[in-house]
Amino acid sequence: MRQHKNLLYYITTIVGFSLLIYYVVTSGKVLETGRPIHALPSSMLSHWDMAVQTLTENLTHPLSILLLQIVVIIVVARFFAFLCQKIGQPTVIGEILAGIFLGPSFFGHHFPELSKFIFPAASLGNLQFLSQIGLVLFMFIVGMELDLKVLKNKAQNAIIISHASIVLPFALGMGLAYYIYKDFAPEHASFLSFALFLGIAMSITAFPVLARIVQERGLSKTKIGAMVITCAAADDITAWCLLAAVIAVVKAGTVLSSLYTIAMAVGYVLVMFLIVRPFYKRLGEQYTNKEYLSKPVVGIFFIMLFISAYTTETIGIHALFGAFVAGVIMPTNISFRNIFVEKVEDVSLLLLLPLFFVFTGLRTEIGLLNEPYLWKVTGYIILVAVVGKFVGSALSAKFVGQTWRESLTIGALMNTRGLMELVVLNIGYDLGVLGPTIFAMMILMALTTTFMTGPALSLIGLIFPEKKKKPQTRNIRQKEHYKVLLAVGNPHSGKPLIRLALGFTGKEIDKSDITVLHLSPSSDLNPHNIDEFEKESFRQIKHEAKLLDLPVTTMFKAAGDIEREISHTANQNDFDLLLIGVGPSIYEGTLLGKVLGFTSSFIMPDRLYGKITGRDKLYDTAGLGDRTIRIMKGCDVPVGVFLNNKFEHLDHVLIPFINESDSFLLDYAERLLHHSNASIALIDLNQYMQKSKEHNGRLNKMKQTAPERINLFSNHSFENNLLPRQCLMIISFESWKQVMENRFEGLSDKSSILIIKNN
Repeated sequence: MRQHKNLLYYITTIVGFSLLIYYVVTSGKVLETGRPIHALPSSMLSHWDMAVQTLTENLTHPLSILLLQIVVIIVVARFFAFLCQKIGQPTVIGEILAGIFLGPSFFGHHFPELSKFIFPAASLGNLQFLSQIGLVLFMFIVGMELDLKVLKNKAQNAIIISHASIVLPFALGMGLAYYIYKDFAPEHASFLSFALFLGIAMSITAFPVLARIVQERGLSKTKIGAMVITCAAADDITAWCLLAAVIAVVKAGTVLSSLYTIAMAVGYVLVMFLIVRPFYKRLGEQYTNKEYLSKPVVGIFFIMLFISAYTTETIGIHALFGAFVAGVIMPTNISFRNIFVEKVEDVSLLLLLPLFFVFTGLRTEIGLLNEPYLWKVTGYIILVAVVGKFVGSALSAKFVGQTWRESLTIGALMNTRGLMELVVLNIGYDLGVLGPTIFAMMILMALTTTFMTGPALSLIGLIFPEKKKKPQTRNIRQKEHYKVLLAVGNPHSGKPLIRLALGFTGKEIDKSDITVLHLSPSSDLNPHNIDEFEKESFRQIKHEAKLLDLPVTTMFKAAGDIEREISHTANQNDFDLLLIGVGPSIYEGTLLGKVLGFTSSFIMPDRLYGKITGRDKLYDTAGLGDRTIRIMKGCDVPVGVFLNNKFEHLDHVLIPFINESDSFLLDYAERLLHHSNASIALIDLNQYMQKSKEHNGRLNKMKQTAPERINLFSNHSFENNLLPRQCLMIISFESWKQVMENRFEGLSDKSSILIIKNN
């Protein structure tokens, strides 16, 4: 009865008010009498033409254009960043390349009409201002990533290296300006302004990119890693102070007139450090977690950020310097800074910062370098940049007592310029100090010096190799010390993997070794939160290991290519087994999943190549996903893929032998028999094991060792009869593919499954 009343009320309300609206509209027509109302030109068009005209107007509306630009920029930037990750380069390289790709150098040159539609000249102002907001937030993060305590504790050697790596390239840059000023400086740019900007552009270091390379290379906790981070931090602070002074000189016209601007800047810095910073410190002590950090408190910090940026812009030393200082004086409490980094980082790095890269790309015209002489000058610029920064840093590091390996490593890392170089170059371009041609040359220099960092570090590692232990031959049955590597993503997923690994190793410390590896994308970390992030990642796993009375070793790394890093770690550390878990796909069972199941090969070049050459099948019949298959193919050690289905204890295990190649599973059955209390059911479906004299002998020996815990079956349907009674099935990868091709997808609903690929 209640339902009918609701329906009647709904119909009465809709119909009644619709009639009222109709009455108001028709009555209002009378009010038009005597008014000079003219028909719009569009009213003379047909209904179809009116619809097309409306759609066209909507497509070219400034907001529509801006939203389209954001979508295109983010998609292209992510794609190029992905490609750079695959070749071991920082993602910032891909994002810079995406900007150049979308600019006149490629996209505008080959698709001029489409480029004008997506990036019309009238829209570039909106794009620039939005990208500047992204830069302000980014510089705020850069300031927060700098730890002044580290500078205070390790300043002596770091400042020597850092300042030497600024003075030498600065001087070389100004010397280069002397030779190229007449040909490449804009008409109204003074030599002093041009030379100062070339000097500061040569001496900058990209602290954020450098920090992430240090993390990816596993140098964060080493002496050389701490040294180079400190050098880069000192370099960043010094370079930005110099840049502020250079901007003041350029805007004022002379050094003497710029002293007023510099004096105001010094006063501003004193106010920020002596008045605002103590206030920030008190707030940081009171609000140390998200629960207490309310929106009004967060608002205070953001208001101060933009006031600081506004102040420095008004003084004449650029808003980015104010944002940088606002980040530096943030409370030193790590938890507090992490909260703010999390709030700002995703929006600034993923949404707004790519807009800056593309805006820079739209300014960069590589086509201007259309003569051999211009490329020759570009080569000189790159040479001066590398000699000044790389050689200057390396020699200074050697002078203060570092080894040649450490010195050259510091030089290679300090030579990284990345995004910070683009910021400096854009400021110079906006001030009219750099023209389009020299701007394009300097962009190429920034790309080259950042790109060469990874290969240079690898080359240094080859010339000055670290001493490594000689790898031992793997033999699962004879080897006394058995090493298992667990690669976990979600910390919670590591708990069942530890229980599983315990069955293969036992608790004998002198005969087993379990290492838990957790990798995090390097773009998700900053130097402040890495230790806390590592601690939180292993908290549940260490708790589980303590309950099991099992010693485990933890290994934490930041990586650009997680699958490749897992394979590399397993191969280089003499592990006998790699265990990984597989989670459910977010696309499984959806229409989008069917589309992505095919198109995923587009963003996986190795898989696409395998499909084209016929090496791989079009669809992944193993049902384990591209990421898991990549790890399997990259590993030289056996890989176990665990499909968890409420796995608690290793009580009952089923091991089917479907093919002759499955004989290696006997090794794992023997280990389970010796190191666990599990009951094991062996199914020899085609009697391959029993027909082999060697394998049959091993089976008989296992029966004699623990007759009450092992059973052998032949020609048994494991799917329907035995599997529901087991807590774990261990199956070879080749047999698993065969099972999946026979459409037994429901197996994972009946028990947990360990799929082993015997590499």
